[in-house]
Amino acid sequence: MEAPQKLYLLDYGAGNVRSLVNAVEKLGHTITHIDTVEDFARADKIIFPGVGAFGYAMQALRRKGFVEPLRAYIASGRPLMGICVGMQVLFEGSDESPDEPGLGVFEGRVERIDSSTKTVPHMGWNAAHVVGAEAAQGPDVGGDRRYYFVHSYAVPYTACGRQCEFVHTATRYGDQVVVSSVWQNNVFATQFHPEKSGSAGLTALQSFIERDLVRPSDLAEIRAPSTVEAALTKRVIACLDVRANDQGDLVVTKGDQYDVRESSEAGGDVRNLGKPVDLAKRYYDEGADEIAFLNITSFRNMPFADTPMLDVLRQASRSIFVPLTIGGGVRDITDPDGQHVWPAVEVAGEYFRSGADKVSIGSDAVYAAEAYWKRVADGAPPTDGTTAIEQIASRYGRQAVVISVDPRRVYVRSPSDAPSHHVIATSTPGPQGEAFCWYQCTVKGGREPRDLDVRQLVTACEALGAGEVLLNCMDRDGTNSGYETELIADTKAAVTIPVIASSGAGRVEHFSDVVDRTDVDAVLAAGIFHRREVPIADVKRHMAQHGIPTRTVE
Repeated sequence: MEAPQKLYLLDYGAGNVRSLVNAVEKLGHTITHIDTVEDFARADKIIFPGVGAFGYAMQALRRKGFVEPLRAYIASGRPLMGICVGMQVLFEGSDESPDEPGLGVFEGRVERIDSSTKTVPHMGWNAAHVVGAEAAQGPDVGGDRRYYFVHSYAVPYTACGRQCEFVHTATRYGDQVVVSSVWQNNVFATQFHPEKSGSAGLTALQSFIERDLVRPSDLAEIRAPSTVEAALTKRVIACLDVRANDQGDLVVTKGDQYDVRESSEAGGDVRNLGKPVDLAKRYYDEGADEIAFLNITSFRNMPFADTPMLDVLRQASRSIFVPLTIGGGVRDITDPDGQHVWPAVEVAGEYFRSGADKVSIGSDAVYAAEAYWKRVADGAPPTDGTTAIEQIASRYGRQAVVISVDPRRVYVRSPSDAPSHHVIATSTPGPQGEAFCWYQCTVKGGREPRDLDVRQLVTACEALGAGEVLLNCMDRDGTNSGYETELIADTKAAVTIPVIASSGAGRVEHFSDVVDRTDVDAVLAAGIFHRREVPIADVKRHMAQHGIPTRTVE
């Protein structure tokens, strides 16, 4: 009887590798972590995932003494699969870390994606077009399937030089075409995340684990970049507000303008719309492109390491293979005994290790923006590396940091009435007929207003390193009256990072309307999905019928 292959995971501390382990186990295999240099000699196949900065990845490999053993492993002819930064470090270097050489397995450098013509990071579901002849028993990628990308740097696809020897697929993002997978000899690597790409990604991962992927030498002709078609879709995100009810159980709830309790006539209990993991799995099966858990319970009376949301993430990531975002409590935390302080970057790290791909920062983002603008006013450098946004982005990459904005309208008769804030004309007049407003940021779940407007917040947070904006609107929350398109369009114009539209969706037309009016990168809803008033499949079908590309579920 043939011995089972020894599949190993090369983890340098990249963040969420739990989802990859879960994906491998979902496919019926087991995977062992590489802990020592000697493990490279034991491995039959290695999967090398990575997120965050190119330089951090290479430095971590060097600290562990893994660079030369990895080179020797590749030279031995045994199969290696790289993922995201795990693909990028196989090239000669990156503009992200100019002084840090890569492994040099492939010719070329990683360059920053141009943000002057599109949002960066490239975040969402896109196609991977095979650029050469299809090979029997090759990696199972391509076709009409979509894969999840999240990166700010990429290898340009030129079809020149030696790219014909190793580029397997290419992907168009706006006016640029980038390498989305490589395959040469025993090395296969993807820029996209197969473990976060649903059934399409699991199929690609399975082909590496179960096939002998050795690229034949006769695949020499590849297509021109101009023939690679655009295929990026708009994301539909399901959001779950999670908190403890009066009995101490975690439930999914939904507020009406942030009030999550039933009326006093109905008992005044926390509104209970289901169990977090069960609902999240339902949304995954229904085709949600991402799932966000917003933890609106503080858990002040228990150690952070025992926070129930960590277990929710661990359970959810076992059966959900799309990106997971966690929000709430991403700040410096002191355990109740006062003996252990968790810096925000460690809190985020614990969430990533439990299965999250992104963390959402709310109140702390407001405080960070206030400090940013104070430093600007004082003539000091605007960034100092101390904020949660900066520290998390530095270690895990800006794509891992979402800022969640909870604003409300403040009406004024003219822009001159609010000279220190960004005022826009509004189609929703104020109580005294005011035709203008500015959007005031709040903290503590909308309970405390601050002297900061949305434009000030998002531009500061982008400068600090945030990679995405989750844009709510307290005036629209729970109203089912449609998104606050004026705010969303104004915010899209202010930043180059992706923006998610949230608050107010009540019917399928609201989703297409906000995309048409604002070109927002993603749309999010909660209550109407929980109560099945508007199924996710209906939203996607409607958007597709109106010419808005969406991911279909296989």
